[in-house]
Amino acid sequence: MEGQKPQVGIGVLVFRDGKVLLGRRKGSHGSGQYGGPGGHLEYMESPQECAEREIREETGITVCNIRFLCLTNLLKRYVPKHYIDIGMVADWESGELPDEPLEPEKCEYWDWYDLDDLPTPLFGAVGNYIQAYKTAGNLFPNNYFTD
Repeated sequence: MEGQKPQVGIGVLVFRDGKVLLGRRKGSHGSGQYGGPGGHLEYMESPQECAEREIREETGITVCNIRFLCLTNLLKRYVPKHYIDIGMVADWESGELPDEPLEPEKCEYWDWYDLDDLPTPLFGAVGNYIQAYKTAGNLFPNNYFTD
């Protein structure tokens, strides 16, 4: 479609005591699917800044050691939307998850999950994040996916 451009999304796997933070989405695309904190990259914002901001806005927790994990070109999954998705990883630093989601229109709840016992279905590129994390191959093109 002429004139349309892909959007840039950031998704984050946050780890605490060997478990990963996932929330059950609601509202826009991916409703009912499980994903980590994330959102759109804003103008003049780095992926690390976006990850930190989105985690704080969505969960209220503080993270550290934010780093690149993988890149996914989402062409078909959410047509007519086209996303370049940057997967990031972070470590929990402080804070507890709120009893009620901070953005209840976007997420039903947050919880910590064992990597070998994840809820389904997973949102967007989260399956790619998990694969990249488990293989620890943080070198391009090993961590480049397309759907």
